[in-house]
Amino acid sequence: MADSVLYEVNDSLATITLNRPRAMNAMDIEAKNALRDAVEAAAADEAVRAVLLTAAGDRAFCVGQDLKEHIGLLAAARETSGGEARASVMNTVPEHYNPIVRALAGMPKPVVAAVNGVAAGAGFGFALAADYRVVADTASFTTAFAGVALTADSGLSWTLQRVVGPGRAADLLLFPRSITAQEAYELGIASRVVPAADLAAEAGRAARALAEGPTLAYAALKESVAFAAAHSLEETLAKEAELQARAGASEDHTIAVQAFVDKRRPRYLGR
Repeated sequence: MADSVLYEVNDSLATITLNRPRAMNAMDIEAKNALRDAVEAAAADEAVRAVLLTAAGDRAFCVGQDLKEHIGLLAAARETSGGEARASVMNTVPEHYNPIVRALAGMPKPVVAAVNGVAAGAGFGFALAADYRVVADTASFTTAFAGVALTADSGLSWTLQRVVGPGRAADLLLFPRSITAQEAYELGIASRVVPAADLAAEAGRAARALAEGPTLAYAALKESVAFAAAHSLEETLAKEAELQARAGASEDHTIAVQAFVDKRRPRYLGR
């Protein structure tokens, strides 16, 4: 991986760290390639049972697109073939942002985001693609896109309304502004708000607990929630039955039941 994104696997937990603190972890091309590769690697690695997405520094989780680089690319496009070249600059959405969010939201293992500072634009989208968000009390969120005459990407038009409702999502997208960690908690964006000094420990503790948990059950829970968001009750009930049969056949289910009978803590295998 590039220095702009750090990747480490330790005892079934993959930690992905956005590492451009001087640029508020803005996403240039190198960082986008590296993050895409890291998230896809974590998703594909059977030894990884949970993922922690975090960021270096104390000012920003990720402020989204690196606008300095973006301006340079647009200027270069204007000097070449005009509109066609300008459109190619925006290919970063299907090439980078879509695969990143798809892998975060769709991987069959839980993802914890440790939001240490500003999460704006695509950074907000990355956080919402995670399953659980531990947020520093000094952090903030903003959609940002309309402020630079762009529309939503990184899944925000899908994830945000499912968290806060369509009306609030439209408000936050049409009138981008900074919302505090406490406001984010009240809206359901933050799963937990903790003192900034405790963020690394608390997020790590949550991610570690998930890495030691029943991995197949977590995968089924993610799949069932995503399915239910776009299907009827009857279809969802059928899907739940399918997924419950799969979870019930896992070694972890047998381990959990036996541990319950024995009145001891289960030690899951992740299969």
